This record gives sequence, structure tokens and C-alpha cells, in this order.
Amino acid sequence: MSTKLKIAGIIKESIVDGPGIRLVVFGQGCRHNCPGCHNPETHSFDGGTYIEIQKIVDMAKKNPLLDGVTFSGGDPFEQPQAFAALAAELQKTGLNIMTYTGYKFEYLLEHAETHKGWMELLKATDILIDGRFEADKKNLLLKFRGSENQRVIDVKESLTKNEVSLINW
Repeated sequence: MSTKLKIAGIIKESIVDGPGIRLVVFGQGCRHNCPGCHNPETHSFDGGTYIEIQKIVDMAKKNPLLDGVTFSGGDPFEQPQAFAALAAELQKTGLNIMTYTGYKFEYLLEHAETHKGWMELLKATDILIDGRFEADKKNLLLKFRGSENQRVIDVKESLTKNEVSLINW
């Protein structure tokens, strides 16, 4: 596998970026530029470094404590094909995938035909945190999200039922 991903960084073990112990991959590049964003250094499409996705898979395989992998950003839907390929390889190892995006779930579905890789990344995602960060709706008591407008979505169930299925944490 020779697919490359442009990343801002990787955290090898996190307990704040999704359920359980997680490897976190921060993609580089985001069009949302939400005021007050927690990761503004990931917005520029000029920053970051390229990494072979196999290196990330190998990193995950070396840690038997991992419950899953979180894709954060930047916005993973700016590099959907590479993130979808990475997710597919990681899921073969039994890890679940959580993806953060500033796009709403409905928008991703509505525009998937014109954005190559969006549907593949959605289908490879188990849990989606959707919606832009809104500073006026910031709430530090929320689990795994920054503002009250953001939703925690069970993607598999939502795609099967053809309606948003929320996870209430």
C-alpha cells in the first residue's frame, strides 16, 4: 500500500478524543476555519507532512491497548480517499474509527456524488462528530465534542436507517 496522507501530527494514546484508548491522526487542511478552533494550526493546506498510511497502521498494530483510531483535523473529509483507505486497513485489525468533521452528516450525504471519497470515508467511519465548532455554543462538559451544535452519530445505523441515529454520551 503506497497511499499517503498529509498530517499535522499523531497522538499515540489519547483518552479525550473518543471512547477508550485511541490513536489520533490529525489531518492537515480545513476549509471551515471555525473561530476558536482547538486546532487552528491544522487549517492551512500548505502545512503538515506526508506519511504512508501503512506507517500509521503499523503504529496502531504495535499498541495492543488501543480501542480505536480517531481522525481529527484539519478536516478528514478534505483527504477522504486516503483516510478511507487508512480506516479500511485499521478496521481489519479490529479497531473502530471515529471521525471529526465540520460538515453536517446530511451535507456529506447530499454532496457525496460530487466529492470523490466522501461516501467511502463515511462508510468506513463508526462514529462521526459532525458540525462546525461554534464558540458561542462551547460547553466543556460535553463528551468528545466542543460545542452543543455538534452531534455524535452512529454512522452504520444512520446509513442503514437512512436517518441520523445519535449516540447519547
